[in-house]
Amino acid sequence: MVVALVLILVAVGTVAFHFLSPWWWTPIASNWGYVDDTIIITFWITGVVFLAMVFFMAYCVFRYRHKKGSRAAYEPENKKLEWWLTGLTTVGVAGMLTPGLFVWNQFITVPEEATEIEVVAQQWQWSYRLPGKDGTLGTSDSLNISSENPFGLNADDPNGQDDILIEGDEVHLPLDKPVKVLLRSIDVLHDFYVPQFRAKMDMVPGMITYFWITPTRTGTFDVLCFELCGLGHYAMRGKVVVEEESAYQAWLGEQPTFAQLAGRAGDGMGAVSDLALSEGEADAASRGISR
Repeated sequence: MVVALVLILVAVGTVAFHFLSPWWWTPIASNWGYVDDTIIITFWITGVVFLAMVFFMAYCVFRYRHKKGSRAAYEPENKKLEWWLTGLTTVGVAGMLTPGLFVWNQFITVPEEATEIEVVAQQWQWSYRLPGKDGTLGTSDSLNISSENPFGLNADDPNGQDDILIEGDEVHLPLDKPVKVLLRSIDVLHDFYVPQFRAKMDMVPGMITYFWITPTRTGTFDVLCFELCGLGHYAMRGKVVVEEESAYQAWLGEQPTFAQLAGRAGDGMGAVSDLALSEGEADAASRGISR
């Protein structure tokens, strides 16, 4: 009797905690409300099954409790019960999977008008690349990555010269504009995740993965790495700022392009070379050697 009552209290307490819990989703900030819908459907199906099982156990514990002189009946098979359990399980699993298939189809079908941006992950920081005035990202290759070219861009590709490069943890996105987010990792597995966007994807070295979103409200949102990527995983954070188009364009105009950064690197290399040459000439003169 006591065990049956405890089981009933566990079931009721679990349902109460689910509805009264202060820990819930962050307010959504993208078009992916369908993701929330599929999770709610899963909650309902698994919740009903959970309650049915717990109440059934409570009934069995009470109904078949020990009584002096009674003996348990041995019934190894019950085809009718097995058919019912198989059928109900099939309906429940189909109810959870079917909505997800429709949402996944939308998740991987990127609108034609979507703008591409690129997120590059490495231990333990985020970098971003956005298209310049031509609206097209240049090609890249991991073989091109170096300290002077951390994104691995192809210097001979004219489409990449005006690409906007952001070597920092904050990126801006325009409001109500679809964006295809290309994901690259240059060392280990990472995962780009903004909880309010309800969209994330693993970043696999040697591959380009993607998802797409349409930001639906302005604000500053946390970027998290959702894949254990090493000792500094906990600190691999960033910011996404969603703002109106005018503010976004103003911010975009302040960011450096690949061509500008390459020019600065070239000027720096030239200055270093000139300095090295001057020092070499001074050393040669001190030893009485002419060039």
